[in-house]
Amino acid sequence: MARTPVVTRDQVPEPLRAAFDAETAGSAGVVETGPGSVMIHSPEMRRRANALVNYLRDASTLPKKIQELAMLVTARAMDCQFIWNAHAARGRREGLSDALVDALRDKRPLPMLPADEAIVVQYGQEFFQTHKISQQTFDTALTHFGAQSLTELSTLMGYYALLAFNANAFEIDLPAARTEPVLPI
Repeated sequence: MARTPVVTRDQVPEPLRAAFDAETAGSAGVVETGPGSVMIHSPEMRRRANALVNYLRDASTLPKKIQELAMLVTARAMDCQFIWNAHAARGRREGLSDALVDALRDKRPLPMLPADEAIVVQYGQEFFQTHKISQQTFDTALTHFGAQSLTELSTLMGYYALLAFNANAFEIDLPAARTEPVLPI
């Protein structure tokens, strides 16, 4: 169980109930799991964050495979079991190889990768290890993806780092029916 209880509508201050209602409309008035179960403690913040993630997931110029890879690189860098479990199988379905997903999970040398995948891994791992991007890595990513897509890639990784921070800090449980082995941490 997470470190905070599931929030119900009656626990939310009156001025935030409209945001709470909007954010829980699709889940029968409650959010029981995942980073959203933490973020709903601040319904207006969650509403605004969801506007960003909805853009990134649905309107981004990045292909779904690249989005999932960015999420996995972030989840692994943040040692976030919840996000890893939520996205490893999706990444495989979007075309990431089992060899890549398993190597990322186990922190083993990566297989040969297509250029776009190699760039995403290098970009993300470099940032999460050094908190910067070298000029060479930046130039390679910019040339390959262009400014808009590279901005979206950076923002997507940042957003999933935010989710990982919440999932890890609040100790969000993995679902009982998880699909992937846990990250070796």
